[in-house]
Amino acid sequence: MTIPVVLFTSDLRVHDHPPLRAALEGAHEVVPLFVRDPSVDRVGFAAPNRLAFLADCLADLDEALQERGGRLVVRTGDTVAEVCAVVRQAQADEVHMAVGHTAFAVSREARLRQALEAEGCRLYVHDGVSTVVPPGDVTPQGSDHFAVFTPYFRRWVDQPLRKPLGAPRAVQVPRTVRSEELPARSAAYGVSDGLAVGGEIEGRKRLGSWLSRHADACEERHDDLAGDATSRLSPYLHFGAVSPVEVVHRARAHGGAGADAFVRQLCWRDFHYQVLAARPETSVRDYRSRGDGWRRGEDAQAELLAWQEGRTGYPIVDAAMRQLAHEGWMHNRARLITASFLTKTLYIDWREGARHFLSLLVDGDVVNNQLNWQWVAGTGTDTRPNRVLNPVRQAQRYDPEGSYVRWWVPELAGLEGPAVHEPWRLTGLDRAAYDYPDPLVTLTEGLRRFRHAREAG
Repeated sequence: MTIPVVLFTSDLRVHDHPPLRAALEGAHEVVPLFVRDPSVDRVGFAAPNRLAFLADCLADLDEALQERGGRLVVRTGDTVAEVCAVVRQAQADEVHMAVGHTAFAVSREARLRQALEAEGCRLYVHDGVSTVVPPGDVTPQGSDHFAVFTPYFRRWVDQPLRKPLGAPRAVQVPRTVRSEELPARSAAYGVSDGLAVGGEIEGRKRLGSWLSRHADACEERHDDLAGDATSRLSPYLHFGAVSPVEVVHRARAHGGAGADAFVRQLCWRDFHYQVLAARPETSVRDYRSRGDGWRRGEDAQAELLAWQEGRTGYPIVDAAMRQLAHEGWMHNRARLITASFLTKTLYIDWREGARHFLSLLVDGDVVNNQLNWQWVAGTGTDTRPNRVLNPVRQAQRYDPEGSYVRWWVPELAGLEGPAVHEPWRLTGLDRAAYDYPDPLVTLTEGLRRFRHAREAG
């Protein structure tokens, strides 16, 4: 009887897990394996918030497997070498894993397949684990991917979905396979104070709570900064603690315009996956170059630092950047505002912003982080590349009473109502009473700077 190995990567759950279920068919024992690969850290994973959240997810996964009679086997080292070592130790002839779509994941799969063939072991790679619709399943005529979201969504929404798989009742793991200790959350230094708890249990709880309390109002309230009616599921989707396929099924079962709006947001995630799968270089290069001559030098570096620290003089921007620092998460509308301010008002390279976001975001990944930044910067898939989000108007629209700003920028808490969004309008003693910086640049000057640069490019 064969003993398959299941390699967990960004799919840290037991519910709706095709590789695990496939491995258990006809097998009495299975080795659930996770490898802490230092090369993953070198490509940008090792941010404290993600390491802490990963520790939560692994502890939760191990507990779920123990409840079913098994355990999670953890190793540290090169993924290919460690998988092969476990294969030899367990005398396994099958390895199951979810497909990955980044350049790193594709290279890892190719190396693993070659190494396992030398061991006489077969690799099974399962699609539809980390996305709702796998990249490449929906393509336009004459191209390998959709470059515009709306036509992609029209095709995506009609794709048949597989039924979610239940969690296995029993998982037996051979005692002969050794495991290291699980990484501890406390071992990650510099973690944001307000970082959420990771793991499948917490992710499923959040999904159920959001569907029952907020789904019906999603269409009207998903951009409400102070209301915070978003699902906050992005970290759990990033680590695979919840299944995107199951999330879509449950949202559609709930029904209504709000659930439909939520599903559309999940489609954006798949849209970016299919773009990056077809154009992996867009993680570091412009998808569509605009000839930008991004500002550099001491002035630009000083403005970048002010943006990072939440002291640009624009309260809505500063509030969002402080939320990011405190929680390792930021509201999606706030991400758009802050990214537009950096690239279109300060005219600083989107890669600088993407790098800072990846250093803090618990849901930060190459796919959605980089391509969302490119969309805002006008170098990506946005059909209106010169679109500029006015931070004051955005604040007045999505934080009309100023509650979000007053929460994250307490030095302005004494300003009532929408006046908090334009503290520079205060004069004399009133202005001196608030320990808050003047704007780095006027919006008029920022817009002139951006338009001049784009026209020159």
